[in-house]
Amino acid sequence: MINSINIQIRETNTDDFDSIMTVEKQAFGYDKEAQLVADLLADKTAKPMVSLLAFYKGEAVGHILFTRAYFDGQGAQQMMHILAPLAVKPEYQRQGIGGMLIRAGIERLQEKGSCLVFVLGHKEYYPKYGFIPDAARLGYPAPYPILEQFSDYWMVQAISPKGFDVDKGKIRCSDELNKPEHWRDDESDR
Repeated sequence: MINSINIQIRETNTDDFDSIMTVEKQAFGYDKEAQLVADLLADKTAKPMVSLLAFYKGEAVGHILFTRAYFDGQGAQQMMHILAPLAVKPEYQRQGIGGMLIRAGIERLQEKGSCLVFVLGHKEYYPKYGFIPDAARLGYPAPYPILEQFSDYWMVQAISPKGFDVDKGKIRCSDELNKPEHWRDDESDR
C-alpha cells in the first residue's frame, strides 16, 4: 500500500502531454479515453478546466480531468464541470490515488467558483467522494439520454454554498465531450 504522503499532485502543463497519454492508455487498456483526453485538452469550449497528475517517486501514476459544463440554452451563467475521465495505472489502483485526485480537483474547482460537478461513472465508487446518484432525478439530465437501468451512474455533487440552489436543466458539455459515443458503454469500441 502506498502512503499518501508519497503522492504528489499538481496541475498539468503542455510538457505533461506524453505522461497524461501514458496514464490514460495504461489505466484503460485501450486508446479511446486517451484520445478523448487529447481532444478535450485542445477544446476551447472545455475551458476553464482542471487537469491534474498524480506522481509517485517521480512517475506519473494518475490523471483526472474536469471540463466546463453549463445548462443547455443558458450559456455560461453558472460555473459547472464534468469529471471525465479519472485514470490510475493498474498497478497503483485501489490505493487511494483516485480519491486523492478527486478531492484535489474539487478543491481547485471551488477556488475557480464552480458550483456543481457531474460524473458518469461507477455508482459504487463516486458516492464515496460526495457524488449523488441519478442527477436527472434532481433536475440535471445528462447531455444524452441514459437508459433507466443506468440512471444511478449519472451523478452530481454540489461544491459551493449555492450548490443545488442554482438553476436546473439539461446539462451541456464541451464540444468534444458532447458526442453520443461518450455517453454510452459500448464494449465494441474498445
